[in-house]
Amino acid sequence: MRRCAAIVGLFLVAGCMSGPSLETRGRVTAPPGDSSRLTVGSAGFTESDVLAHLYALLLDKAGYTTSVLTVANRELYEPALESGQIDVVPEYAATFADWLNSRAHGAEAAPVGSPDLAVTMTALRRLAAPRGLTVLEPGRAVARNAFAVTRAYARRHGLRTLSDLGRSGLKVRLAAGDECVRRPYCAPGLKKTYGIDITGVDPKGVGTVQAKRAVRDGRDQMVLTTTTDATLDEFGLVLLADDRHLQNADYVVPVVNRSRAGGARVARALGALGPVLTTEDLTSLNRQVDGWRRLPEDVARSYLEDRGLLK
Repeated sequence: MRRCAAIVGLFLVAGCMSGPSLETRGRVTAPPGDSSRLTVGSAGFTESDVLAHLYALLLDKAGYTTSVLTVANRELYEPALESGQIDVVPEYAATFADWLNSRAHGAEAAPVGSPDLAVTMTALRRLAAPRGLTVLEPGRAVARNAFAVTRAYARRHGLRTLSDLGRSGLKVRLAAGDECVRRPYCAPGLKKTYGIDITGVDPKGVGTVQAKRAVRDGRDQMVLTTTTDATLDEFGLVLLADDRHLQNADYVVPVVNRSRAGGARVARALGALGPVLTTEDLTSLNRQVDGWRRLPEDVARSYLEDRGLLK
């Protein structure tokens, strides 16, 4: 089926939220839905765009009419998923579990994500179900938070791991999103788990060009990015190994609105991707968009055709 791409301002999404109350969603007894028209959500960064197009193309092949809707903020796209304005989103298991847990139990709730995928998925599905969401099977690809420094900095101080950085006693200004100051797997975790002396967080975003430039140019010493970042070489950056396993099981996982896309046909269509797409594949797809300036939809289509998932 023909697919269109839609990019919507955050104010528009916020202004049209509607749907059943949480109490009503928690008592859903109707069978999972199977709408013929499905909207796939993207969080607006390269990897999410690519995953959204992979999902949409597979759903097209299964006979659905799809559109891709970009909403660059989980605080908005998750309620849109609950309400049925968005039907499917690519998510990250541990991060999404902790986010839903904070919504259910408050910002100070103990994290439920874990390095153990099975534990994480159990917690995620328990939190998602009362909101009318179904979490499908995770794939092979993992996109964890990761921390990078310049090659020169790592070589000068003998750094290969985050433990090495903690033992060095170096003062570190971290380029990251502004939420890093409070998230347990960012600045607080680096201090608690590794003893790294984080002197401040430079709010330049997660893995953005501005953040990487700040580290490359010496204004900051380390940047928060992801394990699937394909542009580190361009900035002379290298990842430090998370040798004490601070980061959790952030496997890529489709999450769907149960009443509109919770049927077996959607699960089968999206389930074809999980066993095929690896972390290395996802990194390569990101590189084709960020480095080669290809469109996410074209990259997604080529990948699926090469893997025999589109005929």
